[in-house]
Amino acid sequence: MDEPMVPAGVETGKRDIDIWLIYYDEIVDEDQLVMLRALLNAEEVDKEGRFFFADDRKRYLVTRAAVRMLLSRYAPVAPECWEFSRNAYGRPEIANAVDEVRGLSFNISHTRGLIALAVGRGREFGVDVENVAVRSPSIGIAERFFSPTEVAELSCVPTERQLDRFFEYWTFKESYIKARGMGLSLPLDRFSFDFPHHDAVRISIQPDLDDHAGRWSFWQCRPTVDYVMAICAERNAGASPTISMRKFTPLASEVQLVPEFLKTSDFHPGRAAQAFSPET
Repeated sequence: MDEPMVPAGVETGKRDIDIWLIYYDEIVDEDQLVMLRALLNAEEVDKEGRFFFADDRKRYLVTRAAVRMLLSRYAPVAPECWEFSRNAYGRPEIANAVDEVRGLSFNISHTRGLIALAVGRGREFGVDVENVAVRSPSIGIAERFFSPTEVAELSCVPTERQLDRFFEYWTFKESYIKARGMGLSLPLDRFSFDFPHHDAVRISIQPDLDDHAGRWSFWQCRPTVDYVMAICAERNAGASPTISMRKFTPLASEVQLVPEFLKTSDFHPGRAAQAFSPET
């Protein structure tokens, strides 16, 4: 059997964050799944086998293999040789002691049908993606987790728009706590998002969270009509990073995407808000 293909290397600087979108349902060849499994370590293979549902097993397998394959584009480490640890709050981190790995980090989000992987250097960042076609959260979830101002705004949104608005809030909030690397130890009701314009977003943070709004930039988009994705990234020297996006199918194909953000904290009046389109 051929060795798994590793895509050619890419360069990423401190001004760049790369987002890789993987629609794992597109991988239907069992031989490809076998090749991807060969990249996992024994612990990962064991964990894959413990998922009850086939979709969960496949999503986990493709996620772990894609992380390994794609990180190998940024440093001279073979996919099967990557080592990982977790911080005090459970966030996965790179553990390899290689000079070329220094400063390199990643963040993962997955939902039914889609995996999002963010890769960058020298800054904190987080990504969250949600499938809005298969989830129907109630206003009660917002009342439990959102800030009072967010709940009040959501309750005023027309019923037919409430689901979209819920996920707009949810993905922004998840991307922020993932960028902080502290998980749900950060209370979701201690920071708030609001939308001063239809394509603008801003964050307000309570003083007890030891952070400030000017530290972060945010973006939100819809990879397809079924998904909402948000990105949070630390501003270095007052500057936001450049966001690059690609659709990646392990062992098969890669397509550069031109992101069009529906909402961003780097607001510029008149910016068009459109869906993703392949680069031409």
